[in-house]
Amino acid sequence: MPIQLRSSRPFVVAGSVALCVTSAFAAPVHRAIVTRVAPAYPELARRMHVGGKVVLLVTIKPDGSVSGTKVESGHALLVPAAQDAVSHWRFAPDSDTSESEVEVNFNLDNQ
Repeated sequence: MPIQLRSSRPFVVAGSVALCVTSAFAAPVHRAIVTRVAPAYPELARRMHVGGKVVLLVTIKPDGSVSGTKVESGHALLVPAAQDAVSHWRFAPDSDTSESEVEVNFNLDNQ
């Protein structure tokens, strides 16, 4: 499934979860994703037919690891799965800590 970044660079992810990364700064700060972990679709959310987008503000350390996530929006049943997955992502190293907005889309149609 194609995934669009706000920077218009597509990513392709197989499965039912779509992921997007956008910069949270006015000036573009691009930290490439080195390792991405797809979230597990929560069973309760699947049974209740809950889908949608979780938006997280991710703090990335200079070594590329994720040091924290803050929920910007999303359904409460989907947020923990999105946070857990994104916390295992690795980004390209940089000299400074940065923040990026990450969208994790849970789509029941692709189950």
